[in-house]
Amino acid sequence: MRSDRLHETLLPKRLALPIFASDALSSVAYAPDEILLMLGIAGGAFVMSHSWQVTVGVILVMVVVVASYRQNVHAYPSGGGDYEVATVNIGPKAGLTVASSLLVDYVLTVAVSISSGVQNAATVLDFVRGREVVVAVVLILFLTAMNLRGVRESGMAFAVPVYAFMVAIVGMGAYGFLQEFTGNLAPAESAGLTLVPEGDETITGLAAGFLLLRAFSSGCAALTGVEAISNGVPAFQKPKSRNAATTLLLMGTLSITMLTSIIALSQWTGVKIADDPASQLLRNGQPVGEDYVQHTVIGQLSVAVFKDFEVGVVFVSIVTGLILVLAANTAFNGFPVLGSILARDGYLPRQLHTRGDRLAFSNGILILSGAAIVLVIAFKAEVTALIQLYIVGVFVSFTVSQVGMVRHWTRHLRLERDPKARARMMRSRVINAIGAAMSGTVLVVVLITKFQAGARYAILAMALLFALMLGIRKHYERVSQELAIDWESDKPLLPSHVHAIVCISKVHKPTMRALSYARASRPSMLEAVTVDVDADETRALVEEWERRQIPVTLKVLASPYRSITRPILDYVRSIRTGNPRDLVTVYLPEYVLGRWWEQVLHNHSALRLKARLLFTPGVMVVSVPWQLASSEGAERDWIDMPPIPGSVRGGGGT
Repeated sequence: MRSDRLHETLLPKRLALPIFASDALSSVAYAPDEILLMLGIAGGAFVMSHSWQVTVGVILVMVVVVASYRQNVHAYPSGGGDYEVATVNIGPKAGLTVASSLLVDYVLTVAVSISSGVQNAATVLDFVRGREVVVAVVLILFLTAMNLRGVRESGMAFAVPVYAFMVAIVGMGAYGFLQEFTGNLAPAESAGLTLVPEGDETITGLAAGFLLLRAFSSGCAALTGVEAISNGVPAFQKPKSRNAATTLLLMGTLSITMLTSIIALSQWTGVKIADDPASQLLRNGQPVGEDYVQHTVIGQLSVAVFKDFEVGVVFVSIVTGLILVLAANTAFNGFPVLGSILARDGYLPRQLHTRGDRLAFSNGILILSGAAIVLVIAFKAEVTALIQLYIVGVFVSFTVSQVGMVRHWTRHLRLERDPKARARMMRSRVINAIGAAMSGTVLVVVLITKFQAGARYAILAMALLFALMLGIRKHYERVSQELAIDWESDKPLLPSHVHAIVCISKVHKPTMRALSYARASRPSMLEAVTVDVDADETRALVEEWERRQIPVTLKVLASPYRSITRPILDYVRSIRTGNPRDLVTVYLPEYVLGRWWEQVLHNHSALRLKARLLFTPGVMVVSVPWQLASSEGAERDWIDMPPIPGSVRGGGGT
């Protein structure tokens, strides 16, 4: 796709919602499970009495965070998101902290979402069980391929499953509420079981409070993905900020509605799930044992709500599995954009800043895919292990960016004199201040409750990435300083002499072409150089050189250890040592091979010599290619390519 077609890839709200909100919406499929599993450690009575409290806490945080990020997208529509907010208002180190946390979180989003989808599929698809890692890797590769096709194309492909999930969960909730109010709601399959505390000991006091905090921190996984919209504002159609803010509001409303309905239905139907179901779940006073299959909360609710409608159960199961897989698509859109911005600022390799031939940030997509595959393999696609590393990064970015927004409004209030504008800014500052306080509180809770369980590895990854990006920035700054011209002291000087050397091994067509080209450049001094690794061959070369009366001096370099590269390097350096202002030009005749298998039949000595000469100051290396017959087909393929519209193809050189 041509660069001037970039506007065609911009997203309307109907496509932006499934692309950027799939992560946040998909968390509804596992956040209720995490809340109930954590509360279940204290027994069934504890779940019934406290699940609402935890859910209300999660919803309150979500409302504040969504409201805060609506301020962000209006104030910073360039797509830098939390990174830009933190960098501009707090400083580069704060921005880099946010960036490292978000990059780690995006990788974990892909790993957790794909692993969760695969584990859900394994409960109904026998061929997946035992092959979770392989299936997860294949799915990541599939998402990678789809996103390499372009943002709009991937959005169109994934929009239907995401909207189907919304319809399934909202529809199940509405129908379940209707059944509850009419007295027709059936109990869940686990309603008849008894959930006992882990270890058969009642948890009270500080232990109970700590357990509530753990359940709250696990439920806050429902907030992941909110920041993706603020990072993706440039991908929206105009007016970008307003469309992004509307999409944020839709996402928050849907997430809260679905989470509330699932928790309410789970209480009404008596859903019971346990971290160790074999021992914690009792049937008639006896443990259910290892043979018991514990289904997810949504799985149990779909059976209870659609007890007389099997199609509904199947539909909910299929779209839930799909949304868990497609949730990773949010990261595939957020990570490359953030990587591009960081590359623009010199914190990541510059290859991440450029778009691919489909106008997607292809390099960022490939790096995200590779990192997620490594995590899936390392943790064997186990959600329980991966989830402990999750959400730390996103709440670091939430907290820092909201503090940055408070400073943003404070700075603007010093300059603003219009009463209406000041009132609007003060209202926005209050919203962001509340968001910073709540996000910071959640971050502390997450760090306390999940540090030993695995969050420390995520923090370590963020620290390493932070140090790596600082090192990359320092490298680019050092290179820039070295390449900068001081026009007062660095006046361009012509070399005293140009000493040309043509490296040869025998008298053939490539050698004669290199000699002709070197002579045509009219150097101050020209000589041919060969290395004596075989006395008989060298003697034959000298005799033929003299017999052909080639008008260039031939110099033979001794090589007692049969090395070709070292004698030439030493000779070139000796020329430079004696005459520092002289320029040495080394001409290397090379022949071009057309077939891959031909490469192994040649020693590529010219390539090795070229690599070493590039590190020698004051030396220019000139490759003089000779195309063999096998390369002509490849050359014709290039020549026969259709011209780029609006361009003129010119000739010129090899």
